[in-house]
Amino acid sequence: MHVYTNRPEISSAVAKHKENGLKIGFVPTMGALHRGHASLFNFALKNCDVVVVSIFVNPTQFNNPQDLETYPRDLQKDLEFLESINPELLVFAPSTTTIYGNNVKALDFDFEGLNQVMEGAFRPGHFEGVATVLKYLFEIVNPDMAFFGEKDYQQLQIINKLVEIEKLSVKIIGCPISRHEDGLAESSRNTRLTIKQREASPFIYKTLMQAKEHFNDQSVEDVVHFVEQEFADKEQLELEYFEIAHAATLAHTTEKNPDEKYRAFIAVFAGEVRLIDNIALN
Repeated sequence: MHVYTNRPEISSAVAKHKENGLKIGFVPTMGALHRGHASLFNFALKNCDVVVVSIFVNPTQFNNPQDLETYPRDLQKDLEFLESINPELLVFAPSTTTIYGNNVKALDFDFEGLNQVMEGAFRPGHFEGVATVLKYLFEIVNPDMAFFGEKDYQQLQIINKLVEIEKLSVKIIGCPISRHEDGLAESSRNTRLTIKQREASPFIYKTLMQAKEHFNDQSVEDVVHFVEQEFADKEQLELEYFEIAHAATLAHTTEKNPDEKYRAFIAVFAGEVRLIDNIALN
């Protein structure tokens, strides 16, 4: 396993592969790797000659200091996980100083409102932090393609906007949501769930599937009301928001247009653990 911790080494390694005409794939992660990440790595390996995986817990995307503090970190375990998938993966595991220097601060971007709804509304500054670290990582790694899961669908749209704003040459690839057998979306946060919370959490996806069915013949308002009622008496789960939005623009909608694509977005607290999910409605 090739593990790099500084900019010049990983940049040089990638450059040599590019000189040989090889296509470079990139999967940025914050570690605590699981099967959902594995699906991204495998997708990247099928589409690229060389794949770089970064492991970096980015401080500027956490609007809750406690969330940053409790985020799981185990580099050795992550490296063993990556080794089991493909020992030829290149790993970039930088320090905060390597990425930010002495100025650990998010940059400002004009995302034309994409960052102000749903996750952006409930986590101020989150997407600015995500975009900042990805801008730096893209500049360091210089990949041809970068792979992201659709579980963070809003983030995916913002990354596409970042590439447009910064005129980056990387192609962004969205990959299907990886789920447990019971429907719960794979997430590093799932390990923090208690037994009862874990048993209750598949209800999130089940409700999304029901909302999709209702969307066929009910109004947007009725579907939203249905979901809110479903969570009203759930002991282990507390609904933070449920939103139906245009798939491309993420703009909130109250009406359905047969020529438009819509997506449902949800955020739920299981105790202190915040779970998000989404689903295409049509």
